[in-house]
Amino acid sequence: MNLFTLHHGWADAAMIAAIVVSATIGDVMIASAMRTLGDLDDIRSQHGLIGAILAVLLSPRFVLGVIFMSLSFFSLLFALSHADLSLVAPASASLTFVTNAIAAKFFLHENVDRRRWIAALVVCAGVALMAM
Repeated sequence: MNLFTLHHGWADAAMIAAIVVSATIGDVMIASAMRTLGDLDDIRSQHGLIGAILAVLLSPRFVLGVIFMSLSFFSLLFALSHADLSLVAPASASLTFVTNAIAAKFFLHENVDRRRWIAALVVCAGVALMAM
């Protein structure tokens, strides 16, 4: 393994990390916003369709979530222009699954059961095998 290969591996990891972190923050913020807003059918029945749309679009958490999801998308585009699709796509998708489970547990206080933790560990093992 030469210095270029080592540097290239760190660059790939950094690009994947940018995708995963921004996507996870975006997912958590959007989920939090929607839970705060409540049932959109109730909002729509009280304020109409436009009222429901405005309630979502005017939510600061929702807007922040969309910004982070956009950052994730552009990080993915950047990564795909510099690294292999066969590494970036599966690694970012599967690691986002893992970080979403962790974030759901600690930030959204969801009940993440044993089955989901085992699935997250299997995903981590799969990403580790793929990166070798």
